[in-house]
Amino acid sequence: MENKLDKVTGVLPESFWATFNDFIQFELIRFGNEKNAIVVSVGLILLLVLAIFVVKILLRIIRKIYTRKLSPDEKLRFLGAYNFIGYLVYILVFVSVLSSAGIDITLILTATAVIFIGLGLAMREIFQDIIGGIYIILDKSVQAGDVIEVNGKVCKVFDTKLRTTRAVTRDEKVIVIPNHKFVTDPVINYTQNYINTRQFVTIMVALDADVVKVEELLLVAAKSQKKILKTPQPFVFFEDFGEYALHFGIYFFIADSFREPRIKSELRFAIEKEFRRNNIKFPYPQRDVHLYQDKNKDLTNQVI
Repeated sequence: MENKLDKVTGVLPESFWATFNDFIQFELIRFGNEKNAIVVSVGLILLLVLAIFVVKILLRIIRKIYTRKLSPDEKLRFLGAYNFIGYLVYILVFVSVLSSAGIDITLILTATAVIFIGLGLAMREIFQDIIGGIYIILDKSVQAGDVIEVNGKVCKVFDTKLRTTRAVTRDEKVIVIPNHKFVTDPVINYTQNYINTRQFVTIMVALDADVVKVEELLLVAAKSQKKILKTPQPFVFFEDFGEYALHFGIYFFIADSFREPRIKSELRFAIEKEFRRNNIKFPYPQRDVHLYQDKNKDLTNQVI
């Protein structure tokens, strides 16, 4: 090894190595006193850049290998955890490079702790968002691909970062949710346990309708829809007697909760078509008015 280095040194002039060494050791910034000084040199900056570049390439290769056989939703879930792990890896690399360069890490950690205390008081909500982001990534309460309801809006999560979570609404609008909302506010997750969710559509028919026929037609309409699952099977409830109508509910399962309004709309079209074909009438508000004649008033009018 020494012979090879001697050969290389022999090829290049000694002045080049001296100049290169001076360039690497050139001090850009110095903090502290001589005993506990923190020196930021050109060589340290180059080493940090090289280490981060290598780590970035390795992480990208790992991501491509791991996600090539995943479904789109699984890939989104993996990227949420991948981003969090990436932050940790970069921090570890940064600390390792500084430690290998002979810098006392305890001084940096002490100074960083003081800075974070001051920032924590001034930027409390941002730190709450970051803590919330770490919590939901580790707890997996909300993941990319989940259909959730926040503040009355149903949306589908497509990206989870340390501070915010991004989701798209049914109107194709992107909503940015601060992560502390998932810790402090109630959130409905439609797909936390199962992808399939149960939905229903309510229907009213005339009081003289054949209830057995109504049940049959509702099931026919539900089974004709491709986006309604065959298993579990749809079922019908006779829910109530109304003032001017009979109330029914058709219950069914779907695999795409995010498209629920469209699926329900298509089912209502099919129900209306079946009812019209089989002469099942939809009700309308009606009242019976009884008129009574006052005989005494009529006799008085005749005398006059």
